[in-house]
Amino acid sequence: MSEDSSQRKSLGGKRKLTLIDAIAQSVGLMGPVFSIAFLIPLVVGLSSASGNGAGNAAALSVLIASIGVIGLGWIVAEYTRKIQAAGSLYDYVTDGMGGRVGSAAGWLYYTGILALGAGILPMIGGTIHDTIQAEFNVQPLSQFAWDVVLFLLVAFIMFMGVALSTRLQLSLALISVSVVFLFSIFVIAKSGGIHHVATGFSASSSPTHWKGVLFGVLYGVLLFTGFETSANLGEETEHPHRNIPRAVLISVLAIAGFYIIGSFAQISGFHFNLNILGKNAGAPLFTLAGPKAQGGFVGVGMRRLVELVVVFDMIAVLIGCAVSASRGVFALARDERLPRVLTRISRRGTPIGASNFVIFVYAVVIVLSVWSTAFAIPHYPEYVSMFSWMSSYGAVAIAAIYLLICVGSIRGLRNVGKTPQVIVAAAVGGVVVAAAIFGAVYKVTAPTVYAPYAAAVVLIVGLIAASVMPSSPKGVADFSELNETEQGPLKI
Repeated sequence: MSEDSSQRKSLGGKRKLTLIDAIAQSVGLMGPVFSIAFLIPLVVGLSSASGNGAGNAAALSVLIASIGVIGLGWIVAEYTRKIQAAGSLYDYVTDGMGGRVGSAAGWLYYTGILALGAGILPMIGGTIHDTIQAEFNVQPLSQFAWDVVLFLLVAFIMFMGVALSTRLQLSLALISVSVVFLFSIFVIAKSGGIHHVATGFSASSSPTHWKGVLFGVLYGVLLFTGFETSANLGEETEHPHRNIPRAVLISVLAIAGFYIIGSFAQISGFHFNLNILGKNAGAPLFTLAGPKAQGGFVGVGMRRLVELVVVFDMIAVLIGCAVSASRGVFALARDERLPRVLTRISRRGTPIGASNFVIFVYAVVIVLSVWSTAFAIPHYPEYVSMFSWMSSYGAVAIAAIYLLICVGSIRGLRNVGKTPQVIVAAAVGGVVVAAAIFGAVYKVTAPTVYAPYAAAVVLIVGLIAASVMPSSPKGVADFSELNETEQGPLKI
């Protein structure tokens, strides 16, 4: 069983992280450029097997999701003042709802993160393969070969240790976000979208009105996945009571503006025509950056620049998800919620047992994406179908944890002296997240609807398993056996 955080040495070594480092962690794992390029079609409903989505009201879904995440972000920020432990969101669920619910939440949360990373990997491989073929009319490697290259890259990084600079991570994020943000403003201006703002933020613009908007909110919440990860750096950050809450809220507010403008730009760029947008559903952003003759606004050079920054951002998200999942599996095993073999540590001080498990899952998904059609969506490559399903599961799983945090905060934060604010934030965040979960289930068809069902099964099994386990975790997993680098910024 893990020790109490007050009895353990401070993690991350002598060097303390700054506010900038903490912001970099949240922004980096959110992967804003990747999200705006590939998740907005899911918000719209173009890549969903169910056909549900916000349609031209995508920006409204993102706005609603942003409001809910801001409320949730405030709760997380308050929790960071109370708990500065190297753990995860399930620390907060444990604090507010008890160890057994916290254990089930931990399993659900990390299977969600695991699914997101596993789905992103073949998505990157397929994107690189198709982009090179389209841009240069060559095929140096097959899609499967690109998947294997990415798989080996992730495995190598996880084996050698994740000594990545958060400053470099933030610099790359700022460059890529700046490029896409300025381009989005340009598209809105050139397309005349500024005169049709009401259309982009009206529920009537969705083919299924509020049902579609709520389904879009599910993926709108997914856009922000990772915003809370700076909260896990409380033990390594200087002045955590001040800097961690600031990092969480600054990350959410800044990226919310980016997502709202970026989603509206993609709808506006295709002149609110879903048929045309649907023909470019794989990556509408790339089309908009291309030549005017192909429906774009700039040219080949700009399209290639956008493609490049998006791929780099996707790879960063892939690595972040892999690291997060491995640290989550390690934490749960250390808290005796998973087999102890997953706590095995390599000679380099890395969590080799948990990392091997994550790599194994990634390998299985790669094989399924290449040779299986179980998740097929008509007219889309299998890697897009796989990503759509895996991201649906991940979105529902993470949304469920966000909902549990909101509910549990009423009890967990009852002594912070801000009861009215806690109730308001919990209500706002909880209602939005609950609406997103409802939108993921209501009249959604197979195979997409199986994703929330799978999440429900994992949560129920987790609750049953936790109820028969001999003791409840304290939710403050001990990472002290890892080397100092592995205890650092990318530990989730």
